Amino acid sequence: MARRVLVTGVSGYWGGELARRLELSDEIEYIAGLDSRPPSTDLHRTDFIRADIRNPLISKLLPETGVDTLVHCDVLLAPEPGKGPRQLHDINVIGSLQLLAACERTETLRSIVVRGSAAIYGAEPNAPSFFTEDMARRFPLRTKFQRDVGELENYFENHARRFPDVTVMMLRFQPSLGALDSPLTRYLRQPLVPMQMGFDPQLQVVHADDAVGALEATVHTPVAGPVNVAGDGSISLSHLLRLVGKVPLPVPAPLFSPALRFGRRLGLPRMPPETVPWLRHGVTLDCTRLIEEVGFHPRSTLATVEDFVQRLRGERTVTAAREAVFAGES
Repeated sequence: MARRVLVTGVSGYWGGELARRLELSDEIEYIAGLDSRPPSTDLHRTDFIRADIRNPLISKLLPETGVDTLVHCDVLLAPEPGKGPRQLHDINVIGSLQLLAACERTETLRSIVVRGSAAIYGAEPNAPSFFTEDMARRFPLRTKFQRDVGELENYFENHARRFPDVTVMMLRFQPSLGALDSPLTRYLRQPLVPMQMGFDPQLQVVHADDAVGALEATVHTPVAGPVNVAGDGSISLSHLLRLVGKVPLPVPAPLFSPALRFGRRLGLPRMPPETVPWLRHGVTLDCTRLIEEVGFHPRSTLATVEDFVQRLRGERTVTAAREAVFAGES
């Protein structure tokens, strides 16, 4: 049966890339992309709907599309440049509430997929080796973003209970590496990378292509409830920095957060508060549900890091070539 899909956040990397992939599928009859800005991705058969998910107007727009699947990609993991933490709450919580109100009015809707975050688990010294989906909220939600993620999940869980005929799925993503700008990629591109003294956490990431692949897979094979998304295995922070070719800058753990704040004054990238415990204790996920129930198997954490290293080497080669050209011209 032909499918009709609406993707929120289509101007961003996740929503835009997902819409581009769905356009290639013969199973998808209709694609709508909803955002307050036009998509940067070159899309051909996606119907762009200019709207802000915080606007109650979407309760009229969404039912008119007749979609059976909603993929909510308009979830921010960090404030946009020049924006403060308040933007995260406005988009992630207030916007999602308005979106759910629109879902209640869309009688054709049969599945909802949400791009969530593994931050719901927390990075703690006594955390399990691998979190399964039922282990959320075992530890305090210490940062504002974690609390927003918890609130976001509660809203969608309540919607699933109220509308049992709609499959509601929350994808809990680990940080991504690949062809995108993110707090982690900015952290790894610094000439000197700060590292908390006395800690060498085991980290787990997901390739950016596989993160979009997981979203695409759930459109075709939705399952109810939360699903972890990450690459198999883990890698220590020290090993990661060696592979990337970066020099670690040891910082006493109690001074790590102040050092990051001071670094922003020097032009270094902003790191979300969740980064501090993640770079101290790490978080690793069990992705059995993703592999066995959804049928999607991302590449491993090590393979993801190796691909990122190759990408960095390519960028350095291009930069060196340009500098040589400019030097010759001068």
